[in-house]
Amino acid sequence: MAEIRPTVIREEKVQAINDIASKLRESQTTVVADYRGLTVAQVTELRKQLREAGVEFQVLKNSLTRLATEKESLTELDQYLTGPNALAFSKDDVIAPAKIIADFAKKNDKLEIKGGVIEGKVVGADQIQALASLPSREGLLSMLLSVLQAPMRNVALAVKAVAEQKEGQGA
Repeated sequence: MAEIRPTVIREEKVQAINDIASKLRESQTTVVADYRGLTVAQVTELRKQLREAGVEFQVLKNSLTRLATEKESLTELDQYLTGPNALAFSKDDVIAPAKIIADFAKKNDKLEIKGGVIEGKVVGADQIQALASLPSREGLLSMLLSVLQAPMRNVALAVKAVAEQKEGQGA
């Protein structure tokens, strides 16, 4: 039987802490959720939805996560690191993890959002829920596009009306 060396375990823990710290630093949004009571199939479905949106979902040891929050000056997050937790990290989309987890929690009352980090600021469950209620990135882009198109549409209609009026006068 091979002997487990404490230095190897320590190096693995240091690497895990550094990985968590890196994810906390690089993420636009991190959501902490209590997943107790979800079936394996439910967790698998949640992971699938998050993965499709480019969100990483991990069950992490609270002790290692606390050391990572200390490293990143996010110790306010520690208040949410009790009991079994899963963290969702999103580097690209601020809204996606909050929206997916909140929608999933509506159908599966065992899933509970505890809090998280939005663009480097620790927030509570209510702010994560508020973020989840915003339109998706695609929805926001669609709204922006329609706002940008409206003035052009109005100019085109005005030009058309002037042209029709001149045609009416010339006939």
